[in-house]
Amino acid sequence: MTDAEDRKPHSDEARSAFAPPPSVDGESSTTSEFAVPVGFDVPRVAPEPETTSEFAVPDGLDVRPAGEHEGSAFSPPSTYSSRSAPPAFTPPSGVPVVSLTKDAPWQVRMRTMLRLPVTERPAPEPGPKTEEGGPAAPRVLDLTLRIGELLLAGGEGAEDVEAAMFAVCRSYGLDRCEPNVTFTLLSISYQPSLVDDPVTASRTVRRRGTDYTRLAAVFQLVDDLSDPEAHLSLEEAYRRLAEIRRNRHPYPTWVLTGASGLLAGAASVLVGGGVLVFFAAALGAMLGDRLAWLCAGRGLPEFYQFTVAAMPPAAIGVALTLAHADVKASAVITGGLFALLPGRALVAGVQDGLTGFYITAAARLLEVMYFFVGIVVGVLVVLYFGVQLGAQLNPDAALSIEERPLWQLAASMLLSLTFAVLLQQERSTVLAVTLNGGVAWAVYGAMHYAGDLSPVASTAVAAGLVGLFGQLLSRYRYASALPYTTAAIGPLLPGSATYFGLLSIAQNDVDRGLDSLTKAGALAIAIAIGVNLGSEISRLFMRVGSPEGRKGAKRTRGF
Repeated sequence: MTDAEDRKPHSDEARSAFAPPPSVDGESSTTSEFAVPVGFDVPRVAPEPETTSEFAVPDGLDVRPAGEHEGSAFSPPSTYSSRSAPPAFTPPSGVPVVSLTKDAPWQVRMRTMLRLPVTERPAPEPGPKTEEGGPAAPRVLDLTLRIGELLLAGGEGAEDVEAAMFAVCRSYGLDRCEPNVTFTLLSISYQPSLVDDPVTASRTVRRRGTDYTRLAAVFQLVDDLSDPEAHLSLEEAYRRLAEIRRNRHPYPTWVLTGASGLLAGAASVLVGGGVLVFFAAALGAMLGDRLAWLCAGRGLPEFYQFTVAAMPPAAIGVALTLAHADVKASAVITGGLFALLPGRALVAGVQDGLTGFYITAAARLLEVMYFFVGIVVGVLVVLYFGVQLGAQLNPDAALSIEERPLWQLAASMLLSLTFAVLLQQERSTVLAVTLNGGVAWAVYGAMHYAGDLSPVASTAVAAGLVGLFGQLLSRYRYASALPYTTAAIGPLLPGSATYFGLLSIAQNDVDRGLDSLTKAGALAIAIAIGVNLGSEISRLFMRVGSPEGRKGAKRTRGF
């Protein structure tokens, strides 16, 4: 080994370049450029503390109050007192906490909470009706969707369907849920917490039927579920729902057929018909009803069912004209149209549009348009052949309707009663809706015939009163408003304007026919808006909760 290799330091003897130089006289084998030169004396100062902060309290200064101990940032301050504590937490956005009275119907309470963000909804009421350990979320969502399906298939508005679905979920402790309703699809999503995955379920509505008795039973079930004192278990709710689905319609088929005939006869009296016209219109409507049932049994779409049902009343009117009978054929045909006009679907469609459910509203109104076109096709085919055979049908007969207040008032009440039977309403609601229909026609007749106001304005006011009284009656019985409003608007339906418009088109007077059909459309829209406006006015006089709670009931923000 050479002398150079002996002087090379081994790995475990290596020193850093910043190591202090060796003292004394020997020369270091490794030096640093930052080392203090030998012989240069630098005065030493007192060492600084290892860790310092510009926010540290200087020595000798004591700022801690006597008697206060170190605590957590989440502990209540020393000035907090439970007796003077604020009533509830107010979010940073400034929206006050909603306090909802239990006396309010569940529709009002659930609609109010649905319009609030999830983080601002009131906490669930204590003591939810759950089994031991709580029911599984998928089972609760399945029950919710089945209840929503029955309501939507029965013609209930999308807003009330969402409120019912939210009420069912909330009654079993699933508060963080969001229901969504369209014309044919219902879905609901539940998220247990912000860190858990959401559970989503959906259900499709494929069949629709008109049965307001079943609708009322579903509303009663939701009301019992929303009642904290009912303690309805999930199994009991499923059992009651199965009973509701198995229940038969309250009226047999022959009663429905007779009701459609009486409805058409009463409508013919409203437009000036006599006894013979009454029976002719009733016969035509019953024949049309039987033909529609036959088409439905063969699986034909509803468009063709309405087309076929509109033909017999028109054919009887044309036959009476060709036979030179001393009757008003226009009243016969108009009475048959009253039994077919889709007033229920029209009101529901406009209501969904006014409450912000535009997809569902567009689908409902499109359905109404198809039904109306089916009626137009059926009547136009018969009228065209009648004109070709020489039937003298006079479009000017619309201007010579006789005013018979007592007869027309009785006919309007009979029309509402038979309409309620066709809607399969409960017997306990028939009397109320019959009186409501009489009030509607009395207001319309007083404004249009006695006051000489336009028929559109008179119809809108009368429909508004129907909606107002119907909403008040439904809130009194904690039920749906549809059984109290839909049948009551029957006397206001634009049957005569529709017929005379179709007659003018059949006689090649297209401009006059379009004017009459436009009037019929305006009357239909006036009915729908009037019913919805009357319902909204009734809510102005109802207590939602505290005055702050009404802010949470807004449908939109910023206005």
